[in-house]
Amino acid sequence: MTFYSFARSVVAGVFKPWYRIEVSGLEYFPKEGGVLLCTNHIHNFDPLVVGITAPRPVHFMAKEELFKVPVLGNIVRKCNAFPVKRGKGDRESLRAGLKVLKDGNVFGLFPEGTRSKTGEIGKGLSGAGFFALRSEADVVPCAIIGPYKSLKTLKVVYGKPIAMDEMRAVKASAEQVTELIMSEIDKLIKEHR
Repeated sequence: MTFYSFARSVVAGVFKPWYRIEVSGLEYFPKEGGVLLCTNHIHNFDPLVVGITAPRPVHFMAKEELFKVPVLGNIVRKCNAFPVKRGKGDRESLRAGLKVLKDGNVFGLFPEGTRSKTGEIGKGLSGAGFFALRSEADVVPCAIIGPYKSLKTLKVVYGKPIAMDEMRAVKASAEQVTELIMSEIDKLIKEHR
């Protein structure tokens, strides 16, 4: 058993009954190959919830400061996270994200870049479009819906992969692709709220 699968089972054992997590759309999740998993961001626990509900291990970018905290930094690294310098064009983290996808793994991304204070979906940053256009990965939208309150239902909805061929054919910009991804996440939220 890897550290990731051990940590996943521990977190799932606490979170799934506490937040009454309901998961749907897993049938759309590609069983193999690179996946860019794009999710709305409403709470600090979102990476944990995505990690325990996705059918495959997920790699996340995490703020560089977390890796400098004794013990925590090691745990974060063992849970498939890699550092990103926030507020700067961090080429190293961009390369690391592309490598995750090229190696056929799942890269989890919160296109908004920060948590929504209102719970409403915000504007996505161009990073999601960058990864979608620069890789051959399937782009899967995901919506986290509901409050993080004990014994209230929290829904995690995985959507159908977004067809990127047309966006590449018309030479869409990273911003346009991110807008498309965010609109698909928004549709999932509205359909399942």
